[in-house]
Amino acid sequence: MPKLKRADADDRGASDFVESLDRGLRVLELFGSEPRAMTLSDLAKAAELPRATARRILFTLERAGFVTSDGKLFSLTPRVLVLAAAYLSSSQVVSILQPVLDRVSSEAQEISSLAILDGNEVVFIARASPARVFSAGIDIGYRLPAFCTSVGRAMLGQFSNADLAQAIAAMQLTPMTPQTVTDKDVLLATIITDREKGYSLVDREAEPGFRSISVPVRRYDGAIVAAINIGAHVDRIPAGEMIDRFLPVLRRGAESVKSLLL
Repeated sequence: MPKLKRADADDRGASDFVESLDRGLRVLELFGSEPRAMTLSDLAKAAELPRATARRILFTLERAGFVTSDGKLFSLTPRVLVLAAAYLSSSQVVSILQPVLDRVSSEAQEISSLAILDGNEVVFIARASPARVFSAGIDIGYRLPAFCTSVGRAMLGQFSNADLAQAIAAMQLTPMTPQTVTDKDVLLATIITDREKGYSLVDREAEPGFRSISVPVRRYDGAIVAAINIGAHVDRIPAGEMIDRFLPVLRRGAESVKSLLL
């Protein structure tokens, strides 16, 4: 099983690793963790870099148009969106699944999302919303812990019981709500059961008052590459209704692309 975290540079050989590029990308990622502009000191401390190194990185990013500064505070510019656009336009999963999400959302009359597994987190990379529903909530690029989301559990089911137990043992299960399952034995049993059922239903564990149902998306050889979901507020749609109404729609959508994903 691949490590559920960022790969170490030594995995491919130190001579191939560009440390300055890695540091620059780490600084870019930090902007996504804070909803505000940051000072040089903020960024240097968060990235665990010397101030002089952080200053050179920020100057380079500013010259490239990815960062702007008023002389004290640094923030991202819209140019960073070209990085996300490059991924979305080149991703086979997104290009094939977006029409499926549109159909699922239209048939269910609910918002549907597509996510992939990235380390111990899930990243939402596409979504669709029916015309009658205000498109708010989870945006593209949004991250959540995999262990407490329906999409995450649907994808974690791809691993063997032994590998899954090892991965869960290494996770820090920080509760997102009072309902979040943080008992590692219970979580392991839940994911294994979800794998056997072929879907995952998570009730108010990732967000208060919100439940979500997901199915894994498999490519031609059966390997899980993503997951699609439908979510709704608990006061509006009961869990049983989500299974009865939405699960068949999600399953048809996931099955329709299996032969197309390489």
